[in-house]
Amino acid sequence: MRHKERHFSERIGWLRAAVLGANDGIVSTASLIVGVAAAGAARSDVIIAGIAGMVAGTMSMAAGEYVSVSSQSDTEKADLAKERHELENEDESERMELAAIYVARGLQPELARQVADQLMAHDALGAHSRDELGIIEMQRARPVQAALASAASFAAGAALPLLMVLLVPSNAVAAVVTGASLAFLAILGWLAARAGGAPAAVGALRVTFWGALAMAITYAVGALVGTAV
Repeated sequence: MRHKERHFSERIGWLRAAVLGANDGIVSTASLIVGVAAAGAARSDVIIAGIAGMVAGTMSMAAGEYVSVSSQSDTEKADLAKERHELENEDESERMELAAIYVARGLQPELARQVADQLMAHDALGAHSRDELGIIEMQRARPVQAALASAASFAAGAALPLLMVLLVPSNAVAAVVTGASLAFLAILGWLAARAGGAPAAVGALRVTFWGALAMAITYAVGALVGTAV
């Protein structure tokens, strides 16, 4: 019976994009709301600013993630095409190169050559992709997946502080949104760390600290602008 293992690294493709999107959604939208509220804006203006920030951020995250990951994907494809050409025209050199990699990892030269020969007989491009280029299938760039994960998670994250605006009195918006958003960030950091196999407390503290700093600076700027204007 084959033993099926699940590794945390299998989640890298979508986990990074989802965590980044949700974190950015909470921090940017909460900071925008707090800053606008600190400037003395009316409740309706705060809501409009929050909705506009959520929509703009969602589209920006989707586009930015797609372009960024597409560039990575293009680079991987170019490297694989180059490697495929070298395998077709410089077979012996490629065998020696692969064997040298295994020698560097601790195999004896003769065994390294045997391993290289057998792996190349089975899947030459796959062997060089994995061991020479470091391109692993489970971690390959997937632009559409990353874009969708970022957009959906940003919208979900942004909706949380926006919901607080709708539920609390106007004079309590800044305080409630700040407190609730920091709690959301702590939960997000904890869940993301658990999903990735990292220490949960460290993950929660990290995102909470940077979120608090962003909201504090935005509040200060909003209050200053509101006073000046």
